[in-house]
Amino acid sequence: MREIVLDTETTGMDPKEGDRLVEIGCVELHNQVPTGRTYHVYINPERDVPAGAVAVHGLTAEFLKDKPVFSQIYTDFLDFIAEGVLVIHNAEFDMKFINAELAKVGHKPIPPKRVTDTLMIARKKFPGSPASLDALCRRFNIDNSARELHGALLDAQLLAEVYLEMMGGRQHGFLGMAQGATSSSGDLAAVSVQAERQRAYREPRPHAPSEEELAAHERLLGEIKDPIWIKR
Repeated sequence: MREIVLDTETTGMDPKEGDRLVEIGCVELHNQVPTGRTYHVYINPERDVPAGAVAVHGLTAEFLKDKPVFSQIYTDFLDFIAEGVLVIHNAEFDMKFINAELAKVGHKPIPPKRVTDTLMIARKKFPGSPASLDALCRRFNIDNSARELHGALLDAQLLAEVYLEMMGGRQHGFLGMAQGATSSSGDLAAVSVQAERQRAYREPRPHAPSEEELAAHERLLGEIKDPIWIKR
């Protein structure tokens, strides 16, 4: 299973009001294990970047003016995500921007069925608890100290860690140990046989009841009213 953990930065809150993408960051997972492959690009929004947005991600119009526009990068972006499932925190926000940009270049939208929303997962798993990316990093003891500003690739990397924790990602380590044992010994049965051979022999210990225990047992039986074994 191939999944792409994705995050974006924008000039504002709503593409219908003229806001645009300024950054995309992606992290590839295969069978819920990071592969090390990433995709990252800054995008010239072809408009100003309001001060409120700069305060969030630090990307100014001056910094972005020599970056490629979306029409120049979208094929590379689509090649990277290919048919993978997109894992996004608060997916509705990012997807409305991505699909708005795709519409501008005449490309069909990415359907919702291809998207996993980690915000919805967090709210279901931890009802009533804060579900922001920072809050989830604190919950899972994930170091987000480098996140002084929002950044698409950094946030995608942090989200990948959070997502794997919510999906039981640490269990992959146990799976790997089992697979390693299997490959070194042929199969799990062989591992079991080897462990049995190494087990130290112990003399059988007597376990018959004493006279006192038998007497106590008889007294207990005598206190039980209408026992079922007498009826039978």
